[in-house]
Amino acid sequence: MKLIIKLHPEITIKSDDVRRRFTRLLESNVRNVFKPYEFKVAVHNRWDKLELVAAADTPEQQQQVRAQLKCIPGIEQCLLVKESDYQDLDDIYQQVKQVWGDKLAGKTFAVRAKRRGKHEFSSMEVARYVGGGLNQNCNTAGVKLKNPDVTIELEVNKDKLLIIHERFKCLGGMPLPTQEDVVSLISGGFDSSVASFQMIRRGARTHFCFFNLGGREHEIGVKQVCKYLWQRYSASHRVKFIGVDFEPVVAEILEKVDNGLMGVVLKRMMMRAAALVADKLATSTIVTGECMGQVSSQTLANLDVINKATDKLVLRPLIAMDKSEIIRQAREIGVEDLAAGIPEYCGVISKKPTVKAILERVEEEEAKLSADLIERVVYAADMQDIRRIVKEAEHQVSSAETSSTLPEAAVVVDIRSQDEVDDKPLSLDGIAIEHIPFFKLATQFAELPQDREYYLYCDRGVMSQMQALLLKEQGYSNVRVYRPK
Repeated sequence: MKLIIKLHPEITIKSDDVRRRFTRLLESNVRNVFKPYEFKVAVHNRWDKLELVAAADTPEQQQQVRAQLKCIPGIEQCLLVKESDYQDLDDIYQQVKQVWGDKLAGKTFAVRAKRRGKHEFSSMEVARYVGGGLNQNCNTAGVKLKNPDVTIELEVNKDKLLIIHERFKCLGGMPLPTQEDVVSLISGGFDSSVASFQMIRRGARTHFCFFNLGGREHEIGVKQVCKYLWQRYSASHRVKFIGVDFEPVVAEILEKVDNGLMGVVLKRMMMRAAALVADKLATSTIVTGECMGQVSSQTLANLDVINKATDKLVLRPLIAMDKSEIIRQAREIGVEDLAAGIPEYCGVISKKPTVKAILERVEEEEAKLSADLIERVVYAADMQDIRRIVKEAEHQVSSAETSSTLPEAAVVVDIRSQDEVDDKPLSLDGIAIEHIPFFKLATQFAELPQDREYYLYCDRGVMSQMQALLLKEQGYSNVRVYRPK
């Protein structure tokens, strides 16, 4: 399986030195991403493109290659090609006919040819010769240069012929880490998830900083979002997940701060804490999912007051986006179902929040808080390599009973998202199956008949183990994990 990897257009217009550096980074990233796979992948740098040869023999492996390449920042598109030697124009035609001849029956078509190197023919002559031969010798509906049913793409590159079988769009953006590291404040909801993705796509290695306001279940959900974003879009580089217990901060704010200013004060406390985290990671940039006017703390006046809590650069990639646009992008990048089940805790503090905070008034309220409050919570924060999250989760839920067999009266609860269920439906002869996505399990499990034994199922077993433990902590003893052999 051979593919040509086309660079994002913004890379190709850089100076030679910058372009060379960006391309080398992308080459290294592609290699790193495919290291865990069981099949081998070779990557070659051809200056204006990369060539990838994968020993992917099965349709499933070939689909894995396509899916992975679509998620690597810096790749604009990929071409699946067949490469061969050729003798002359007629040989080119014969090879194209062998690949495409049977696929043109009853269809209009056009031939698009490119040429690199010195030849006795032009690109137009290649296209005319191949197109004329196919039209005369195959059962086509004729040549149609505008909006044909089939477009045949080929490239004559010096002494090689490349016939393009398939072209697919990829992520675009810039390779990691062509920009400096950033700390993204992530709550697990739509906004912060999409903002983190956009920074990753632009080539910034993105560390995740989570201010925990909702307890252990909230943290587990946010970790899943972060793990997904990292594995899918930035697995070529190590990043950190920083979990900060912010309940002590919220407790003091609720006790001491004027109700109308609670939201702004909370955001300023988060900025101060994020700045300390950024110092630990030697970065000067904080990223948030704030959007202008979406909630009271995100008016321009309040954002200005919030910014003054730190001298770090604060980026807001979503600042002018509509909520519907944000949710649509969350759906496109695959985090919609994960984010939908995670509440935005920081939006529920003030009952009558101000929309135009005065800095001096805010600072007076902040003076009521303990002077070392932020330093204490950041000092106690849990900072870990994101790759440890799954191992940590497995260790935490070791008490959840796991079974590879099911009794006749068992009910399997499939806790995967709807997309996962649609892609790979679960079928078990004689066993009842309920589908409750994991983010709805905490509220809907109580509605199930409690005289039955329930076995939670997900593809890898990690989320089902975590959810089983959470249900056991809530007093349910009829919960186990189903892991087929």
